[in-house]
Amino acid sequence: MLMKKIISAVICLCSSVIVSYAQSPGVYGNVYIPYPQRTGNESVVYFTRNLSAEGLIAAYERVNGDIYGKVAVKLHTGEQNGPNILPREWVKELVKRNIIREATIVETNTYYQGDRYTTEAHRKTLKVNGWDFCPVDIIDEQDTVSLPVVGGKWFTKMSVGKNIKNYNSLVVLTHFKGHSQGGFGGSNKNIGIGCADGRIGKAWIHTRPGAGQWSIRKEEFMERITESTKATIDYFGKHVTYVNVMRNMSVSCDCEGIKADPVVTPDVGILSSTDILAIDQACIDILYAMTEKEHHDIIERIETRHGLRQLSYMKELGMGNDRYVLIDLDNGCKRITAKDAAKGLKPFVQKR
Repeated sequence: MLMKKIISAVICLCSSVIVSYAQSPGVYGNVYIPYPQRTGNESVVYFTRNLSAEGLIAAYERVNGDIYGKVAVKLHTGEQNGPNILPREWVKELVKRNIIREATIVETNTYYQGDRYTTEAHRKTLKVNGWDFCPVDIIDEQDTVSLPVVGGKWFTKMSVGKNIKNYNSLVVLTHFKGHSQGGFGGSNKNIGIGCADGRIGKAWIHTRPGAGQWSIRKEEFMERITESTKATIDYFGKHVTYVNVMRNMSVSCDCEGIKADPVVTPDVGILSSTDILAIDQACIDILYAMTEKEHHDIIERIETRHGLRQLSYMKELGMGNDRYVLIDLDNGCKRITAKDAAKGLKPFVQKR
């Protein structure tokens, strides 16, 4: 009952923010567009098969040229004891070696009642999961702030954690995987949901007034995530960069913790770019380049949720390019294709 009252209260605030509920979402979020059918410029995406702290550092150092000052590191810290979250030791090395200077992990409280719903519970979960080697800022702990959404159809502004404005740069460190509603969780989802505050912003993205908590789905949901992301990356301008880790790719998000579906998709590697659309698109292309057996479950999750609309809407909003040059860091920085990156993958084995 309390949760329903909270949802009703925050949704009432939407009248000044939602452009129009009469807007029509895009279509074909379940249809994959092959590379030859895309148009426009190409961005650069770096790739390594080295799934380790060294691989993470190598990928990050290719795209950190505009990162300066106080740095917010946005990653998914996960529910308690989640088996698939990013290895803490890898991230620790980035901080320990001073590769990301003045680094602070940033998170927000969740919209669902779980291990990170309140700040107190969230702090406990951070400790349980080993995120205690550097400062962690729950940016909506005290208050929220609105950032403008330029060119959106659903929002004119997005409510995010107030403390996001305490940082000069943003490093988006993403565990790329499936997602129960978004189809997949890449850099776009990491920011769009992950920087929206837990009571107002996330409600605007997920909930239609008078309907259930998770009533916004498919193409409209993808578009709302993307507009939320645009608000944050527009704020940071060129001082934002992206790293996607294609490892332990369950069809479930790290929000599901120990209840996540078993991983069946092979591990791939680490990608980095200064273009959010290019890096998420490259990850999707690598998934589609896998064999049917390797990618069946995660592609089914993406297409049934119409998650590919995240990509086409990022392009419509001018957030990046869906064409890219994929650079192989393991082999003399030669250009490769997504098909090359997906060759010779080994069946997934859960590491203890």
